[in-house]
This record gives sequence, C-alpha cells and structure tokens, in this order.
Amino acid sequence: MQSRQLGRDGPMIHPIGFGAMSFSDFYGATNELESHAILDMALEAGVTHIDTSNVYGMGRSETVIGSYLKANRQARDHFSIATKGGITRNPNGPGNIFNNSPEHLQSELDNSLKRLGVEAVDLYYLHRRDANVPIEEVTETLAALVKSGKAKAIGFSEIAPTTLRRAHAVYPVAAVQSEYSLSTRSPELGLLQTCAELGVAVVAFSPVGRSMLTDAPISIEAVQDLPFLKNNPRFMTPNYDANLAATASFRALAADMGLSAAGLAIAWVLAQGDHVIPIPGTRSVAHFAEVLQAANCVLTSDDLQAIEATLPIGWSHGDRYSVSQWIGPEKYC
Repeated sequence: MQSRQLGRDGPMIHPIGFGAMSFSDFYGATNELESHAILDMALEAGVTHIDTSNVYGMGRSETVIGSYLKANRQARDHFSIATKGGITRNPNGPGNIFNNSPEHLQSELDNSLKRLGVEAVDLYYLHRRDANVPIEEVTETLAALVKSGKAKAIGFSEIAPTTLRRAHAVYPVAAVQSEYSLSTRSPELGLLQTCAELGVAVVAFSPVGRSMLTDAPISIEAVQDLPFLKNNPRFMTPNYDANLAATASFRALAADMGLSAAGLAIAWVLAQGDHVIPIPGTRSVAHFAEVLQAANCVLTSDDLQAIEATLPIGWSHGDRYSVSQWIGPEKYC
C-alpha cells in the first residue's frame, strides 16, 4: 500500500478515504453506534481521510465524528478531516440555496468546528459554487479561513477544470471532489488531467456507483424509500434493471479475481492516477472491509483491459443526476 498526498503541499494519507455522508440517513437508517464502529475500523486499518459536510444530515455527520473524537482523543492526530460549506436549505420551499458569501462560509465553518470539536479542519471545501460570485472572490474567502487558522487547506466540489485553474491562480487548491467511478467517467475529460498538472488531489465520491458496483446493489424496493435515489435516473426503471444486468458480469469478474466487486471497483479508481483518492461511504463494517481490499490490490494492464471490456466507458443507463440534482455541479463536457 502506498500513501497518497492530499494536494501538492498536503499530508500523506491512506489511499482510500471515507465519505461520511453515510453517517446521516441519506442511504438508509443508521445510528451513532454503527458510525463509531466504522471509525474504529478506519483507525485500525490506517484509513486517515474522513470527508464530511455541514449539510450531511444537517450537521448530524459532523456531530457523530465529533463525539467519536471526544471519546477517542488519539484519533484526532490520526485523522485528516475535511468538511464543506456553501449550501443552505431554502427557507421558502424545497431545494437548496448556494451561499458563497464570506459571512456564510465563516459562520458555517465555525459551526462545523463546534460540532466536530476541533480547532481547525485539514481541508475546507466550497460545496457548491454560486455562479453569481466570481470564483476568485470565493477563493480569497477560503484563503482567509486558512490564514485565520481554522482550516489548513482549501478545496472545491464538482467544479470545472477551467474554474479550478482560475481558483488555483489565486490560492493553491489542495483537492477537488468529484463523482468518479466506472459508472461516471466524465472527470477523464479534463478534470483528472488538470488536477495532475496543478498538483491537486481528485477526491472521488461514489466510487462504487451508489452500490451498483458492489456484490449487493441496493434493491429497487429500498430505492423507493430514499428521496435522492428515487429521483435519480440511474435508479429509475427501466434504467435500474438495465444497470443491474450490465454489472452482473463485473461482479463475476471480481469473483474470478478473488475480490469483492466493491474492492475491484475501488482498485480501478486507484489505478487512474496517484493523485486520485476514492472516498467510499458505508453504514456496514462488513462492506467497509470489502472496499479496503483495494488498498493492497495492484491491477495489471491485463486486469484493466478485462475491466474495460466488461464495463466499457459509457455503459451506464441514465444520467447521473436528474434535472434538479444537476443544479450546482458544473458541466464542462
């Protein structure tokens, strides 16, 4: 296992991080005990990067991490903690509002620090960009938070390569978070290359395709109880059935290679560049153990060719977001 760097000047971390959206009920009911068990396993396995946000469960994810750190003082020095700001709930109706003002980002970071019980986070992302605010101004706001000692580095979520270049010209960007997996390969059309050139880490969320690239994809019945997936094109029929069928051969390939499907999916993401850091999320220690198989898996060129033959680029049925879910992320290809 080789460590990976969180940005050109950032810390060396375990190649696999953890996406703590799972500590809220986004993908199904969970509780603090189960979430702490995941953090116990992360600590024991040497996983270092924990990625959360102020809006995951409206602060619940951060609170769970904070209670764990309070009960396990040694864990704070072990974990590299990232959180995000820039999204707030619309008080006048459904949906979100993107707020990139200095006042909002400073206030939200202060609230995050209180919930986490830490004096500073290792990485603070802008969760969503407000297109009405120049990216240079937002970057200056984030840089000021670093200078204040409340964050050690800055990042952005779901921005275009051109936006990254503009931001990086103002202040060094440590990481860009983007959905990236065998299901979603748009980062290969500019983002991976730009990040490699600038020394920026690509933090890949949903690296197992929101369960479709695992040995136990979420059932269509369970999807109906999850608002995000229920309205996501890839998990709506007939796309759901087509994607389930398409990934069956991938699960068989993983078994032939002696890996879980999730482990092989993560290994593929890791093979796409030394600057790529997948952050799978889960509510299950058993599933977390499966994804951690990838840390010591080195795929050969033949392995990669076999994976590409099984799930060629463009195989997935349906867009990765619905029309409303696409509000915020930047399209660049």
